[in-house]
Amino acid sequence: MDIIKSLRSLIGETAVLDAVDTASRSAGVWRPDNLRAAALARPASTDEVAQVVQWCHKNQVKLVTAGGLTGLVHGADAEPDQVILSLERMRTIEEINPQQRTATVQAGVTLQALQEAVEEYHLMFPLDLGARGTATLGGNAATNAGGNRVIRYGMMRDMVLGLEVVMADGTIVSSLNHLIKNNAGYDLKQAFIGSEGTLGIITRLVLRLREQPVTRNMAFVGLDNFEHVADFLRHMDRSLGGTLSAFEAMWGEFYGLVTTPPAKGSPPIAQDYPFYVLVESQGADRELDTQRFNNAMETAYESGLIVDAAISQSESDCHHFWELRDDVEQTMHGGIPVIFDISLPIAAMDEYTATLRQTLGQVIGDHKLWIFGHLGDGNLHVIVQVQADDYLRLRPLIEQQVYAPLAAFQGSVSAEHGIGLEKKPYLHISRSETELALMRTLKHALDPTGILNPGKIF
Repeated sequence: MDIIKSLRSLIGETAVLDAVDTASRSAGVWRPDNLRAAALARPASTDEVAQVVQWCHKNQVKLVTAGGLTGLVHGADAEPDQVILSLERMRTIEEINPQQRTATVQAGVTLQALQEAVEEYHLMFPLDLGARGTATLGGNAATNAGGNRVIRYGMMRDMVLGLEVVMADGTIVSSLNHLIKNNAGYDLKQAFIGSEGTLGIITRLVLRLREQPVTRNMAFVGLDNFEHVADFLRHMDRSLGGTLSAFEAMWGEFYGLVTTPPAKGSPPIAQDYPFYVLVESQGADRELDTQRFNNAMETAYESGLIVDAAISQSESDCHHFWELRDDVEQTMHGGIPVIFDISLPIAAMDEYTATLRQTLGQVIGDHKLWIFGHLGDGNLHVIVQVQADDYLRLRPLIEQQVYAPLAAFQGSVSAEHGIGLEKKPYLHISRSETELALMRTLKHALDPTGILNPGKIF
């Protein structure tokens, strides 16, 4: 069976790369290694995706879908005898409907491309994350991406109105709904959002847009204890009347890392506090929104919730604040980072992180620990850095210390990154046996021969 020749006969000579050309490509923006697969197919339409899938189904060739390769859980890894299906040639924004406030796009469109395209209509697509320039909308849906503004707009799941999907046998299911309210039977799209390419391949999407905010107010805040962080969240949410759009927390070590050379960021406030918060409000009236934001900040200071703050005076200030939060690459210098993406109740965070700091020291010895994340929606990013020589030996021990305590808090081993291969051994911490059994039933029903993204999740 000649995989290359067969696939090229379906979608064109230049649309299929062989194993050698595939291996010349990076495995992802966070990865030092290259792709490996028998072939990399690059269809340009849903029909071409269906042809590739039909051929793979008929010949029992395993298939792994690739978007922007910005994931962190090895969810798009392929084996040498498998085919990677890349959606890089499906980058068309088919329609922006300003009246209905929807966008219809092919799955390979990048998040940033859509964000920029809708600005012309004074609209916004509210999903936002650091990999916006590379991450694709199909991948965002397949992993149910979250990002910076979940506290106001929800996860990717809340922004998808309709999908077109190619099933494991090549059948095309087109459910490109444009309605916000549609209770006509099962909401089929929900089966594929967050399924990480294991149930079907998302090829087109209808996405919900929002009116573009006119104003933005931000502050970088220092706090003296975690209780005040939690209280400050409630205070700002209540005081801003529904305009709170981001509440990003940073433990002191992370703030110090991104505001100290060789990092390029300068500290907007002193580096002396145990906790920091980036808070953002988006609104529609510059004078009133600014007054309301400043009043909320003043009240927080007078009541002792916060001890220091830098309030934005311009868009340049806002950009600088976000640059500090997004400078996660600083954790990659001086060792190997082990990156975690967890969620748990806000009330449990202080106990969890304090205990983690203690147990890591006892179990693995010398290391660096950075904690930050979208605290407003319960999501923390935990990064443990160790020396390269110790990485393979220490990684399982680190994972056990990070994941095992989550069970007691009913937390999740994956807040927004998915499961892939990396978190598969720990999924039982967040899902019961009956839930896992139902997942397997759904997988078998939609992909009975197991050709789609095999081995991922469970």
